Amino acid sequence: MELKAISLANSASGVTTGNLFRALNPATGETLDPQFNSSTVEQVDAAANSASDAFATYRSQSSRERANFLRKIADGLDAATDELATRARQETALPAPRLQGEVKRASNQFRLFAEVLDEGSWVAARIDTALPDRKPMPRPDLRSMLHPLGPIAVFGASNFPIAFSVAGGDTASALAAGNPVVVKAHPAHPGASEIAGRIIGESVQACGLPAGVFSLLFDAGIEVGKALVQHPAIQAVGFTGSHAAGKALMNLAAARPQPIPCFAEMSSANPVFVLPGALRERSAQLAAGLFGSFTLGAGQFCTKPGLIFVPQQSETAPFLAELYRLTEGSAAFTLLTPGIATSYRKAVSIRQGHKDVQVQLAADAVGSCAASAALMEVDIDVLLKNSALSEEVFGPTTLLIRYGQREAMMQAAASLEGHLTATLLGTAEDLAANRDLIAILEQKAGRVIFNGFPTGVEVAHAMVHGGPYPATSDSRFTSVGSQAILRFVRPVCYQGFPESMLPEELRDANPLGIVRVLNGELTRDAVAG
Repeated sequence: MELKAISLANSASGVTTGNLFRALNPATGETLDPQFNSSTVEQVDAAANSASDAFATYRSQSSRERANFLRKIADGLDAATDELATRARQETALPAPRLQGEVKRASNQFRLFAEVLDEGSWVAARIDTALPDRKPMPRPDLRSMLHPLGPIAVFGASNFPIAFSVAGGDTASALAAGNPVVVKAHPAHPGASEIAGRIIGESVQACGLPAGVFSLLFDAGIEVGKALVQHPAIQAVGFTGSHAAGKALMNLAAARPQPIPCFAEMSSANPVFVLPGALRERSAQLAAGLFGSFTLGAGQFCTKPGLIFVPQQSETAPFLAELYRLTEGSAAFTLLTPGIATSYRKAVSIRQGHKDVQVQLAADAVGSCAASAALMEVDIDVLLKNSALSEEVFGPTTLLIRYGQREAMMQAAASLEGHLTATLLGTAEDLAANRDLIAILEQKAGRVIFNGFPTGVEVAHAMVHGGPYPATSDSRFTSVGSQAILRFVRPVCYQGFPESMLPEELRDANPLGIVRVLNGELTRDAVAG
């Protein structure tokens, strides 16, 4: 598939007058061909209006038709695995196996939502039949289900150029719910974005859907993103990225004449609590596992363990020694962009200048996108007095927090902000002895992990990839797993409607065979005559 360096929105309008930019190979520092056109404000308007025009037709598609569309996209992604991974590798310096896995993850997300649509119960159908003889007031017939919101703006992420970008979970879940999508590609990987965008665009055409069901916009700055969020046709936003950018989008969405929800996944340091039994049983294995986790993907995972709480006991010394040995011997890493590398080095330098923070750096890294692994260590009393030390540092580093008294550890846990994950490493006895810690962590994170590492995020029905602010903008939702579809829908209730005018999901006979709440009970049964 040849890259033509214009967005689908540009192609539709025949206009390519935006500013030109190129992707950068972070491993070599070389710019990549071809040039890409930033979309204009007029093209943002055209894409959003086209999505609005397509909404009525697309939302009226049956679940089976939408499921077939999603599977068409998944098949296209799989067929383009080598092409997508090759281009993404040039733009990100991420290893080929990781990127090939990302393509499969992306296609699996579309297939997961196709299965959700096939089964159908996700619409949360509820029926309260009429009680005309109820005293003192009769009850009318009430039936409700979830409906799509309308055009959704999706922002591609920097750290997952395929699976959290143009063909990522936000796009898959929004399309599954019946919403047209307008994607703003991340400027760090425009080539991979265009390939994924063309696959989705071709699937739209192959399934006979209106062109406005999907549009792709490019921009090397922030103007396109701002215009998109502020466009009156857009009804919600999906974003994965930094806290600063996410907060800016949240503010834009809230300040509109008609405010809209902004589902932003932002900042998380993902605390890990190493419990006493774990240190006694497997300190060396824990050190190796934690090192592998905080350096995986050069520490550029949103679930990287950035805070590690360690009790002071006899086994602590060999555990720390092994972590220091692994960090000192670490090879240099290549980060995704010069901006990310600059921010990483600045954050590490600030902590190096803190008199109470010990920092172990690996060998010097050379290059605008290069970074050295850093292991930082601090006493818990220092952390409790300086909460800024607990903020996320995006890159191959983590902060070890030593504590002597359990009360101090509990105080630190209670003072944590919201995170995507919280992890406990220990024995069954450790877990039973820390029920109060678990209760705190349930309020601080969307996923609580026992004896695992947080950097794996399974695409599954039960997965929760969310958490209290600032991890996300709304802790009630997840951006990964089948429940991600719930971000882009709202409930609609029909009162007193005749059978012929109800959606199939709410009709008496239950023609789709879905699970419904009928007069307060879960059932697939028809409404009794």
